[in-house]
Amino acid sequence: MSIFKTNYDLIVVGGGHAGCEAVLAAANLGKKALLVTMNMQTIAQMSCNPAMGGIAKGQIIREIDAMGGGSGIITDKTMIQFKMLNKSKGPAMWSPRSQNDRMRFAEEWRLLLEKNKNIDFWQDMVTELIVKNKTVKGVKTMLGLEIKSKSVVLTNGTFLNGKIHIGEKNFKGGRTGERSSIGLSGFLEKFGFELGRMKTGTPPRIDGRTINYKLLEEDSGDNKIKNFSFLNEHTIKNQKPCFMCYTNKQVHKILGEGFEKSPMFQGRIIAKGPRYCPSIEDKITRFQDKDRHQIFIEPEGWNTCEIYVNGFSTSLPEEIQYKALTKIPGLEKVKMFRPGYAIEYDYFPPTQLKHSLETKLIKNLYFAGQINGTTGYEEAACQGLMAGINAALATDKKGPIVFKRNEAYIGVLIDDLITKGTEEPYRMFTSRAEFRIILRQDNADLRLTPIAESLGLATTKRIKRLKNKQEYINTLEKSIKSNSYKPEEINNILKRNNASEINQKIKIEKILSRPQIKITDLEKTDFFQTFFDKNGKDEEALEQFEINTKYKGYIEKEKINAEKLTRLENIILPENFKYEKLSSISSEGRQKLKEKKPSTIGQASRISGVSPSDISVLLVHLGR
Repeated sequence: MSIFKTNYDLIVVGGGHAGCEAVLAAANLGKKALLVTMNMQTIAQMSCNPAMGGIAKGQIIREIDAMGGGSGIITDKTMIQFKMLNKSKGPAMWSPRSQNDRMRFAEEWRLLLEKNKNIDFWQDMVTELIVKNKTVKGVKTMLGLEIKSKSVVLTNGTFLNGKIHIGEKNFKGGRTGERSSIGLSGFLEKFGFELGRMKTGTPPRIDGRTINYKLLEEDSGDNKIKNFSFLNEHTIKNQKPCFMCYTNKQVHKILGEGFEKSPMFQGRIIAKGPRYCPSIEDKITRFQDKDRHQIFIEPEGWNTCEIYVNGFSTSLPEEIQYKALTKIPGLEKVKMFRPGYAIEYDYFPPTQLKHSLETKLIKNLYFAGQINGTTGYEEAACQGLMAGINAALATDKKGPIVFKRNEAYIGVLIDDLITKGTEEPYRMFTSRAEFRIILRQDNADLRLTPIAESLGLATTKRIKRLKNKQEYINTLEKSIKSNSYKPEEINNILKRNNASEINQKIKIEKILSRPQIKITDLEKTDFFQTFFDKNGKDEEALEQFEINTKYKGYIEKEKINAEKLTRLENIILPENFKYEKLSSISSEGRQKLKEKKPSTIGQASRISGVSPSDISVLLVHLGR
């Protein structure tokens, strides 16, 4: 007799960032969902740094929020510091980032999930899947239970055959102090899935009570705090500072003494690690000309004394880590809570997935997060969101939601994974997106919330907030195009900002289009004061309006280019297309096309090894 009497629509395996978003999305779509995790106490654990967002990652969190996900709301509730990165560059590059309270972050996520009556929980290890006629029907656990469901989402993180390395020591584990997940990798391999190994790492955690902060540089948050969630429900009033310090030649010398016991340099780790987040031993080896490297001292929360040593990721012996840390000014008397370590784990090359994140080999089985070769909370969370949505839609026999590259960073990330695959932990950057000026962090709600509304994922409050924002922008746009400034109204402001003065009336839109003039420079003029009296002051809408006005030409040009890409995306390639019969295609192109099996011409054009001439041949063959 089974203890599970519910017929689940969805089972999510893994309680990390991907798993939380997946189970929440499915439950919010009215599906009965079960979250299976090996440890109920570590749901939504921030395994590495206590921070959310960052370059391109901040855009992803805002996109998740616009789609009704939980990451933005939880980030706002647990924020201890906020920064908008890249403000010296154009708005396409602006990226929100926050420091968060690690314990509260996990607690708030768990409470959010527990409030949803469509979500059940079970603590256990999934070792096998129930598969019939190449369709998943549920899971089998270490306790010998069989739990049935219409679909399954695997979000196993670093736990699949995880192996932790600290110096010459290594042991099984999915995270320090936690066991690894065994059995599932081998089961999937028997079904024909290709398997790989990846590596990531984390720095030591130290006791903040033993730091001499007087010798460190304070790194404060922005004066103007913004939110990740467009609902703007939770805004902190106070911020907790981070600090900066630096390594030196003595630190590097001590670290070098441990290289003979380094698992990375001695070949005990063969998996590839994240190139854009190198370990400290990597840094001093690759950048031998540098005498020092920057280290960020990041608090783990409002009340704890635990500190995350950002920039000091390492798998060297713990005594070497400690000795090196004590040679950094300000850390001479430091005590370590736990050492840094490296971890190797199984992943499945994501070219084995459809753009819906459903596997090609087993129907109704979805992969999300580090199992697909990505790194980072944000990258995992957005995959979980999309897998949860698409698994839920599949139970109603509805087609999946797949974002194009010009619609969302989420679309760029998933398309990169499916089309190109990855041999190293994939991390999102703004440079990966072709349409950055369209995919800004400030307009994610305008881009995606209408889609969330059509699915039933947007609350009434969210829809109302979006409509009010859109109406505000439209009203301001009409008003600003029909009103002008006289020289006596505006010349003092122009002069103060080193902009050319005017000698006749000029439209307000043209004044705002000038690069030297910001909307904040104009807010005290009679026009804006009158507008604010009638319509109120919505700073988020004002910022978005200003960006649209200043970059109007660039935005229009990018939209035209995006439309061209969309036309290619609409040209479908048959699943059983016989590429070998097209002799005009290069041999490498034929091989890559046969291997990747792209679903559209657009996807085919982004496969490495497929040339523009190969695409031309395909278009001719398809009569296009």
